[in-house]
This record gives sequence, C-alpha cells and structure tokens, in this order.
Amino acid sequence: MTRFGYTLMCEQSDPRSLVRDAVAAEDVGLELAVMSDHFNPWLDEQGHSPNAWPTLGAVAQATESLELMTYVTCPIARYHPAVIAQQAATVGLLSDGRFTLGLGAGENLNEHVVGAGWPPANVRHERFTEALDVINALFDGGYVNHVGEHYRVDSAKLWDLPESRVPIGVAVSGDQSIEVGAPRADVMIAVEPDPELGPAFDAKTRASSPARKVGQLPISWDSDADAARTRAHEQFRWFAGGWKVNAELPGPSAFAAASQFVRPEDVAEQIPCGDDVGAIVKAVKPFVDAGFTDVALVQIGGDQQRTFLDAARSDLLPALREQLG
Repeated sequence: MTRFGYTLMCEQSDPRSLVRDAVAAEDVGLELAVMSDHFNPWLDEQGHSPNAWPTLGAVAQATESLELMTYVTCPIARYHPAVIAQQAATVGLLSDGRFTLGLGAGENLNEHVVGAGWPPANVRHERFTEALDVINALFDGGYVNHVGEHYRVDSAKLWDLPESRVPIGVAVSGDQSIEVGAPRADVMIAVEPDPELGPAFDAKTRASSPARKVGQLPISWDSDADAARTRAHEQFRWFAGGWKVNAELPGPSAFAAASQFVRPEDVAEQIPCGDDVGAIVKAVKPFVDAGFTDVALVQIGGDQQRTFLDAARSDLLPALREQLG
C-alpha cells in the first residue's frame, strides 16, 4: 500500500509557517513530511531558506504521528558527518522514533558557502561513502575514532540515542549511487519513478527486503490553471535542468540565468498545474508502478499551502487512496 506525504520546502516558507503547515498536513491525513535542507533557495522568487534542523525539532514537538525525513541532507561539506549524526539522533528522540535521516551527495548551491570549494563528482562520492560509514558507526553507539581520506573523528560518542536506531535513507539515481548507498542504508530515496531503481537497491540494501522507497512529486494546485502555471514557472523553472546540472550551479542567480529560456508551458509539461485531480493521480501512478512505498507531494508556493491542504483533505487524498493506495 502506497502512503502519501507532504513536503516542507524550506526554500519557499519561513520556519514558523513550516511548523504550522506540518501540523495542518498531519490533520488532513498525510502520513509523512519530508523537509529540504538548504542554505539557499533555488531562485530569488522563492525567498526563504531557514535552517532545517531546529525547524524539524519544532515540527517533532508540534505533531504526534507524522513521520519526518530530511530530503535530503548533504554530509560532505556544510556539515561534518559527526554533527549530522548528533542532529539526527536528537530529532529521533524529539519525534519519538518518527524520523528518518535522508542523505544525498548535495549541490554546490548549498555546500560552497563554507568556502571549501565544490569537488568533482567522483570526490563527492568518495566523501559521501566515508560520511555514511562515520554516521553509521556513531549510530552503533560507543566511541568512534576514524582517520579517513576526507574526514577525521576523534573519540566521538552520541550520548543521547533513540531506543530504535534512526533509519538512514540515501538518494539514488543509478547504479553508482546504489552501489555506494544501498549497503549502508535502510531506505531508498529517488525523485524519478525509474522502475529499475527499486530492484537494484533491494539487491544490495541492508534493509529487510524490499526496502522502503520514498519519491517526491511537485505540483501547483490552484483553481486557476493559468495562475498555477505562472507560479510553477516563477518558482520551479530550475527543475527543468535536471540533477546533473542542478548539482553544479553555485547560487540563485546562476539558476535564474540557466533557466531564462524555460517557458511556462515547458514547466507545465513536467509539473501538474491546476485542480485536475486526475492529472495528479496520473503523475503519481508511475511511482506506485515502480514500487515506491511513499510519495511526498510538493505544493509550489509558500502562500498556497493551506489551499492545497484543504484540497488534499476533500479531493486529492481520497482519489489517490482509492485509485493508487
């Protein structure tokens, strides 16, 4: 049975609104909230980017049953992996075991801010592999000493660990990321409904097979389809570049330049815009067919969340559960 979730997108809302939206999402019956972990928004028009971790702590205290996940945190530059492990363990405790640590190899957009540069993809994968090993070792409990090619950890221990180990999810897109992530993780994360990813991940994961698989789909819900397309183009045209490009660009101005020739109709071809429930069900179906256990929807526009959540309660969730759940 596929579960349907919600995205707390830090790039488009302030932290207080994110907490309120999480409470509302739980109230309408969404089962999972995934949160982006950015330093910058993709585009100036989005206008926000609060720190994900204190916001997650507040969400954990304000909700009761909503499962939480970072989607995703990069452990290779802006945060040392030992710090991420401590943050994740703390949110795991605050949420009474409702938190999954979602990890990925990151984007220049967020990681360059610490002044360490942005390494090529092969070095990023080396760092990511080593970071996963450090985080897993700390989750095991006890003191950790690690001297690696990219990280050093000296006599580190997590003094407050949840009773149940925090699950680790890894973002994958193909064989190379699965080779690195699956043996070190419990959950698969992907933004494309590629039917080959799930079986490949299950063949290598340490999780009980089949592993949980979490996807994400942006939508622009609005009773005015033209307004929905305009908003999607204004705030999500960066999406058209694809992740190989998006990982390399350094800031919102670069994304604005790279997407200057993307038209509203180009965005609408990739993102459901308007209030056609059938179009959203159709867009979610490939994830269900590919074996995803969870699909988190992204409502574009920070000021449009309540409208979307009202529609989720009355129309969208019933249709998704009846036709796909």
